[in-house]
Amino acid sequence: MTDKINLGAIRKNYASRDLTETSILNNPFDQFNQWLHEAIQAQVEEPTAMVLSTVSAAGKPSARVVLLKGLENEQFVFFTNYNSRKGQNLAENPQVALNFFWPTLERQVRIEGWVSKVSPTISDNYFASRPRGSQVGAWVSPQSQVIANRQVLENATSEFNQKQPGNDSISRPPHWGGYGVSPNYIEFWQGRPNRLHDRLAFTKADETQPWQLSRLAP
Repeated sequence: MTDKINLGAIRKNYASRDLTETSILNNPFDQFNQWLHEAIQAQVEEPTAMVLSTVSAAGKPSARVVLLKGLENEQFVFFTNYNSRKGQNLAENPQVALNFFWPTLERQVRIEGWVSKVSPTISDNYFASRPRGSQVGAWVSPQSQVIANRQVLENATSEFNQKQPGNDSISRPPHWGGYGVSPNYIEFWQGRPNRLHDRLAFTKADETQPWQLSRLAP
């Protein structure tokens, strides 16, 4: 039996940067782009990884990590199987939350908003850019469904490749595509000493209103 870990003793004092009302950019999307660029430059592990939280019609929350694949028309874009658990949740309740965490930079970004499917053209174009293995996976995996074993996926992949050899183009499955999150809340969190972190939040009541900036207590 391994020794019990004292989780309460694990802590880090954040002290590398600050975030002020005068240093933050006026547009939250510009600010996000700047932080994402800095995360990529700092070689943060999986800088585009974000936690996507959804809620079912019954009020049951669920969270998982997905990858940001676009920031277009003031939407955070990701792609997935529409029939997956997350896809079912999104069909039942379009309200979502996103969270980016870049520990190397002692930063996180929290986003809340509404989700909608992107256009078929955007989904087609992104699917065409994926490696063939990922394209095949989108066809053969009944995402979130119970399967007997790993061999089910291996067999389905083999059968698909026999029907469509490697030199054939693969079209996008009708059950797979993109979603865009239109935010009404974007919070930028910068770690600071003694847990007195900087939290600056952009909010707006609806799409016709300008963004309002507020500082939140840590």
